[in-house]
Amino acid sequence: MQQHNNSGLVGIDLTRFKTLQRLAYDCAETIAGELRPGMTERQVAKQMKTWLLDHGVNDWFHQPFAWFGDRTAFRGFSGFNPRFYPSGRVLELGMPFILDCAPVMQGAVADIGYSGCLGENLVQERLMDDLARHRELILKLIRQRESMAEVSRAVDRLCQQQGVEPRHKAYPFSVLAHQVGPLAEKGGFSVGRFGVRSVSWLVRAGIEGRRKGQSPLWSSARRSEHPPATGLWAVEPHLGLGPVGAKFEELLVITPDDAWWLDEDLPHVRRWRERRLTVAA
Repeated sequence: MQQHNNSGLVGIDLTRFKTLQRLAYDCAETIAGELRPGMTERQVAKQMKTWLLDHGVNDWFHQPFAWFGDRTAFRGFSGFNPRFYPSGRVLELGMPFILDCAPVMQGAVADIGYSGCLGENLVQERLMDDLARHRELILKLIRQRESMAEVSRAVDRLCQQQGVEPRHKAYPFSVLAHQVGPLAEKGGFSVGRFGVRSVSWLVRAGIEGRRKGQSPLWSSARRSEHPPATGLWAVEPHLGLGPVGAKFEELLVITPDDAWWLDEDLPHVRRWRERRLTVAA
């Protein structure tokens, strides 16, 4: 196993973040296994929230989201549009789905995205295969110390080559990723499904980042025209093809002289290995 130098990650206990990220993915896999026709996005998001609270989560970066069918492609979504919120959309056989949650526990933050289908959807299978190249590309270019904006633009170019759309551009501020950091080990509260402590941390990181010429919001925009910023980044390439979307979201560790994905044993990574689409970093 490759050893990494954690220098520069002052105050960040990577073990806690890794443990919480696995818990979040365990939640998504468990709930995905319980999906049945007739369930709504709101019902599934509520089940995810209950599961995580029952397993020790005490706050949120954001509470769980669920998207079914053509809503996985974020058609008509943009910025802080309320269409992002779980709806009454009913799950049917053959429908793709995305489950997304961002819990906080013991001062650690995770933000994950899990894509699947109730039955079979060949378009989503293709998108999940395509995502393997994005994960490899992002890590390669960050290790080469390309600017964060250029890495995001490279993702855009790869999408074009693959004939898919970068649907993460529908997220607030068109982000490919956002930074996360440790919080105090106490509970918090949410407003509009977002945790106040986590959002406050992100705002403070933005203020501090401006002094350094950096941004905690990683996109193709000018604000990301800076070298890789040390810290933890929740990276979420989201691909769309017609009415179908697929994504993963996981934590990338960046230090002053290295970068690596926090965990190489996540559901999408295992899937790619089984299909011989990726290798360990």
